[in-house]
Amino acid sequence: MAEPYVHPEVLVSADWVQEHLNDPKVRIVESDEDILLYDMGHIAGSVKIDWQGDLQDQLIRDYIDAEKFTAICARAGISNDTTVVFYGDKSNWWACYALWAFKLFGHKDCRILNGGRKLWIDETRPTTTEVPTYPSTQYKVEKSDEAAIRAFRDEVLVHSKAGKPLIDVRSPKEFTGEKTHMEDYPQEGSLRGGHIPGAKSVPWSRAVNEDGTFKSADDLRAIYEGEIGLKKDDSVIAYCRIGERSSLSWFVLTYLLGYTNVRNYDGSWCEWGNLVRAPIAKGA
Repeated sequence: MAEPYVHPEVLVSADWVQEHLNDPKVRIVESDEDILLYDMGHIAGSVKIDWQGDLQDQLIRDYIDAEKFTAICARAGISNDTTVVFYGDKSNWWACYALWAFKLFGHKDCRILNGGRKLWIDETRPTTTEVPTYPSTQYKVEKSDEAAIRAFRDEVLVHSKAGKPLIDVRSPKEFTGEKTHMEDYPQEGSLRGGHIPGAKSVPWSRAVNEDGTFKSADDLRAIYEGEIGLKKDDSVIAYCRIGERSSLSWFVLTYLLGYTNVRNYDGSWCEWGNLVRAPIAKGA
């Protein structure tokens, strides 16, 4: 008998979303790599949150502060007790990234539409170009989960030297150093190619099916535990190039497999590959 996800409630189906389109306690959020997709058609009632324009500080390499996050939630009609369901393109890369950012600010009920934008469109479910407006809310950031789910470069260096699990979720050629970005993308962003010493290569794409849904818990355990030997109580750091692909792997380990100590290094290779005196490794 197949094992279930540890936290099955964090993944919702397209049918669930359609049933809750008019639920005032639920807000659907679209977050894409291609920022034009939302304007071309989106799930009715969903709001757009741009990972770069909304969630990133425009002057320093960091996330927005609590005040700006509060303003985003107020604008989107999100209260502290709202169930926020994220979806997007690229098998929910950016949806997981947005969910991770919401968790940085301690939002409690965050979920992912399994299959994301691709499956919704493939199943010819209805979309609209109408942009909704909602009454402003009085959102309050009550706590921060940053220390528990985010890693910084100095922490990564200590982690690496201690031989603790590091997961590189980029493509194989990025891991070996042949590429500094994914295939078919501009090769930019870092001076050196390779990976953080001690990291193991587990491309993010191995966690999802062709239709964009997540693989079963059994299949995921076969990858992360059977192949690279992770254990649920391990202290794990995941990284990619800027933290978006690794947020998907962080989501898988944390919510689908129930790992209790996983952090996302959002500085990732864009930072590490440019750090003076930071050690790297090349090859498989």
